[in-house]
Amino acid sequence: MNLVDQIEAEEMKKKVADVHIGDTVKVHMRIVEGEKERIQIIEGVVIKMRGGGVRKTLTVRKISFGIGVERIFPFHSPRVEEIEILRRAKVRRAKLYYLRELRGKAARLKERKAPSSTTKAKKSRGKKTNAAAKSS
Repeated sequence: MNLVDQIEAEEMKKKVADVHIGDTVKVHMRIVEGEKERIQIIEGVVIKMRGGGVRKTLTVRKISFGIGVERIFPFHSPRVEEIEILRRAKVRRAKLYYLRELRGKAARLKERKAPSSTTKAKKSRGKKTNAAAKSS
């Protein structure tokens, strides 16, 4: 590991959310106004992720008063307090730029189903077997 990698490893956050493209997220951003600090929450869909390591960024798109707004957040920035995942979507692309042209219900993404841990036994609907037919 060279010197640059060591310095970057120190700057990276230890606990980060497992964010994917198409997720609806709330990004808690620390805003400094003069001497006061406050947390502002930006909620939207992740349409792009790029970079790696300390340089990793995500682009969040939201509709604000009928106008599409995109904001880029550095993943490991000290200004980003938390990234909260609200819902996950099933997408088949790495970049969701096509959402920029869509409005309203057309811009919705199909929700990804959570993997179920329990499996149901299948009921047989076919012909009865010889053993089952003789006993009845």
